[in-house]
Amino acid sequence: MILSMTGYGKSVVVYKDKKINVEIKSLNSKALDLSTRIAPLYREKEMEIRQYIAGKLSRGKVDFAIWTEKDSVVDATPINAALVEDYYHQLKAISAKAGIPEPQDWFSSLLRMPDVLTKTDVEELSDEEWEAARTAIHQAVDALIAFRRQEGAALEKKFNEKVDNIEKLLHSIEPYEKSRVPKIKETIIKGLEQIPEVQYDKNRLEQELIYYIEKLDISEEKQRLTNHLKYFRETMAESQPNGKKLGFIAQEMGREINTTGSKSNQAEMQNIVVKMKDELEQIKEQVLNAL
Repeated sequence: MILSMTGYGKSVVVYKDKKINVEIKSLNSKALDLSTRIAPLYREKEMEIRQYIAGKLSRGKVDFAIWTEKDSVVDATPINAALVEDYYHQLKAISAKAGIPEPQDWFSSLLRMPDVLTKTDVEELSDEEWEAARTAIHQAVDALIAFRRQEGAALEKKFNEKVDNIEKLLHSIEPYEKSRVPKIKETIIKGLEQIPEVQYDKNRLEQELIYYIEKLDISEEKQRLTNHLKYFRETMAESQPNGKKLGFIAQEMGREINTTGSKSNQAEMQNIVVKMKDELEQIKEQVLNAL
């Protein structure tokens, strides 16, 4: 099973006069890199939130945010009427005593006085509200995981397609591999014949050819690459996602393809190797997104 590290989840839970909003998104990363933006009321629960997310999302660059929206009427800052009245009487007294003219716009002047528009009540997080917030968090994380699973299915389909292509290209090398031995022999003999008055031992030539062909043999590389392709498929089918292991296998596949290319002394074989490299490169790019 493959899960993508790319995901997004959002949840809204209504609690009394407010909406609790939770949003979480993730991108690929070598480890879990969690950034949080938490409304002041819920900051005391930050460690619990982090532990929950870390337990559900093992890897990825994760951005988490939780905030609330209140009804506009309820959210309006109340005016401290008693304090306004007290300021009014004080200013009237100062004006009369010092002979300073009273302000023409009492209301504007009084609203600018300290603490007139400051909330005096301190909001505390109740167990009931935290339970509602926790529900929103769980729903958002579940939505992100579902998104990751959907993206992972698309990745798995892509990987299978690329692995199949590499396997087909590997099989297409065989005809050229078998025909190159007589071609190599023919090329060497023609080269020797073009050198005037050259004499050579045919038995020694056969021995050198055998040694040369053995150095160009790609049987082991083909077998190892076949095994890597099989192992890649088996790893994709594992119950637990393992993007790192897929990345390691892709690296080993690359080594065998590169060695095959270095031993391919025919244009047709080298063209096939280039195509295999292209397919593998697409796997390497996408495997970075695999959880």
